[in-house]
Parts: sequence; structure tokens; C-alpha cells
Amino acid sequence: MEGIFLFLAATTTDIEPADSSLVLAAVLLSLTVIYFASKLGGELCLRINLPPVLGELLGGVIIGVSALKLLIFPSGGAGVDDSLIMSFLQATSSLTPEAGAGVFTAASEVISVLSELGVIILLFEIGLESNLQELIKVGPQAAVVAVVGVAAPFLAGTLGLVYLFGLPVIPAVFAGAALTATSIGITAKVLAEIDRLSSTEGQIIIGAAVLDDILGIIVLAVVASLVKTGEVQISQVVYLIISASAFVVGAIALGRFLGPFYVKLVNGMKTRGQLLLVSLIFAFVLAYIAQVIQLEAILGSFAAGLVLAETEKRSQLEEQVIPVADIFVPIFFVCVGAKTDLGVLNPAIPSNREGLIIASFLIVVAIVGKVITGFTVFGKENINRLAVGVGMIPRGEVGLVFAGVGSASGALSPSTNAAIIMMVILTTFLAPPLLRVVFKEQNVDVKPQAKIPE
Repeated sequence: MEGIFLFLAATTTDIEPADSSLVLAAVLLSLTVIYFASKLGGELCLRINLPPVLGELLGGVIIGVSALKLLIFPSGGAGVDDSLIMSFLQATSSLTPEAGAGVFTAASEVISVLSELGVIILLFEIGLESNLQELIKVGPQAAVVAVVGVAAPFLAGTLGLVYLFGLPVIPAVFAGAALTATSIGITAKVLAEIDRLSSTEGQIIIGAAVLDDILGIIVLAVVASLVKTGEVQISQVVYLIISASAFVVGAIALGRFLGPFYVKLVNGMKTRGQLLLVSLIFAFVLAYIAQVIQLEAILGSFAAGLVLAETEKRSQLEEQVIPVADIFVPIFFVCVGAKTDLGVLNPAIPSNREGLIIASFLIVVAIVGKVITGFTVFGKENINRLAVGVGMIPRGEVGLVFAGVGSASGALSPSTNAAIIMMVILTTFLAPPLLRVVFKEQNVDVKPQAKIPE
């Protein structure tokens, strides 16, 4: 570990390698603040029946550039003098103002890397929770709902931002892609609470949300790759869509072939942590392959989760991944919130009003684009189509992944990024009570309770 900080310190111009211990100190302070904010926010949200992930995001907003300025990053234009953590470090250690800039830059790089590792593990965990067999069972209805739920908000959002607001194509496409997400965890929790998880509507929603995740991650990989080239070329888009789809399908097919060997290898090992480490090796290898073929690493880790979810080790692996995710994933969500400058949406500043209008537009498209999916369900009588559509509304952690990747890529302006964050927050807040309302008057026979997805 010390070698990492030594290397990062040596790559900066303002700090000598001997000061790597101060980089470590800055990282430890940052992680302390991150974990405190994530747990405090998560606990508060959980107690008012809201997803803890929202608390982690809001905790990041409070400690970040929008409020306390405890956790800030050079990429946002902040300097060492703006960071309260760096001020505290200077007051309690031998850090000099001259060396502060180098320590600030190096520590920020470490936190950013840990954040990216967090989102890779998050997508691996989401892949593990996605059941391809259940998706096949719900049939074509879920597939239609998912496809419409991705295509409608993506097209409406992208075209609206380009032609109504004059945004450049790349940021508009990225914002449109963020509208495609659906959080299966949030919807499943609410459905279970109101005894509708095993209903026809519940099964369609869950199946569509799983497929939504797959399609959404492919869209994200394609859009993120377009950001790297800086232009939209039809041939490049077709190539990326084909390569992303082929990558996921190929990984699943290969996984079915290698699954027995994977299980045999794990069962034959005697050292501690063999299941978790072998699985993470597989996830990181696929993430690396996805990255080097111009896709996103998160697509690889997601595909790895889908593959390993089909093995007999799934339940055991899910339990072992949770502690790892608990360490790294909050770093990602808090960093997303910390980098979000909600000040750009302050209506008192005239130049911010366009950002507010964009945020309002995205929220309307996000809600309408998902609600209409329920009315595409065919071949089913006496089904609550409005409930299906409402169940697809929450963006949750998946929407934050889009915002985080977009912000890190530099494709989104501060106002557009803040607008996406506001869209994610509002849709996640609105969906649970709305879902309870649309099911309230429906009198149906409830099937035995199904297992709640983790």
C-alpha cells in the first residue's frame, strides 16, 4: 500500500516521495469522512423508509463542493486551500503549504481510483442479483416493457436536449442514457412490502428491470466510448452496439461452458477466501477486456456477475461479496454526491435557470418515459398497467452509476450533471409512495411471497 502512495506522490511536481506518508494520512481522513457521511445518511433515510443509497448520495452532497467542502477534487477546479480536510491536515501534521498541493492531488487520485473500483464491484453485485432464468419465465411482456422503457426516455431525452435546449450531441446522448436506468432493488422492496412481488405485475416489473439493467449498461458502455472519440459516427455506434451485445452474450455463453470448471476449481481449493477471490479475478479479467476493447469496465464486471449467477455458488458468493461492496461502493456514491455542485441550480442566479429548466425536463421525461411502458403489456387481461409503468420509474443506484461515469468522463457540464442527479433523487423518492397508491385500490389474489432480491 505504501508503494502506491509513494508512486502517486512521486508523480506530482509539488511533493517529494518522502511525503507519501502525508498522502496516506489525507486518504485516511477522506475515507473517515466518506464512511461517516454514508452511514449517517443511509441510516437516516432507512428510518424514514427511503433507500439508504439516497442517504449516501445526500451525505456526499453535504460534505462535498455544494456545502461543507470536506471532500473536494482538483478535477472540479478546487484547490488545496478550498479543502477543509487539507486545512486540518496542515494544522495537525508537518505538512507545509508548499507541499499541500501535491498531497491534495495524489490523495484525490487515490480516492477516485477507489471510487471507480467501487462501481465495478457494484455492477458485479447487480449482475449476481440478476436471474436470467426468471427473466425467461416472464416472457415477451417483460422484454417489450424493458425495450420501450429504454428507448422512449433515451430518444425523448436526447432529442429534447439537442433541439429544445441546444446542448451538444455527446452531453445530450449521455443525459438521455441516464434516463434509461431502472433500480430493481428499490422497486422489489416496495413490491414485497405491499405483497405484490409475486403478482403478475410484480413479475413483469422485476423481469423488465433485469433486462433494463442489461440494456442500460450496454447503452452506457456505448455512450462512454463515444465520449472518448469526441464525435458520433454511425459506423462507430453500430460497432459499439454490436461489440457490447456480443460481449455480454459471449460472456454468458462462455460462462455456461466454464461454469463446471469454475465450481470444481473453487471446491478443490483449501485456502481461505477461495470463492470470493477466484470470482473477483474473473470479474476483473472481464472488466479489463471490456475496457481494452473500447467498452466500459463496468460492462465486464456486470457480465461476470450474470455468468456466476448461473452457477451453484451464487448464493454463497452473494453473501461473500456484500462485505466487499460495503467497503468500496459507498465511496462511489459519496464521491458522486461530493462532486455534484447543486449551486448551479440556484434559481436566484439568472445563469442557472437554464439548468433548472433542463432538470425539470429530465424529470418529466424520466417519469412519463417509464409510465407509458405499462401500457405496452399485451396478452394479459385484468392487469394493472399503470402499476407496471410506475414500478419502472425509480433510477436509484443504477442512475447514479450513469451520473458518476458521465461526470468522470468530462462529458457533462456541472449544470447538466446536477440536473441528472436531481432527476435520480426525485424519481427514487417518488416511486415508492406512487407504487403503493396505484396498487391500493386493486383487489387481487396475492400469490405466496417470493424471495426479495438482495
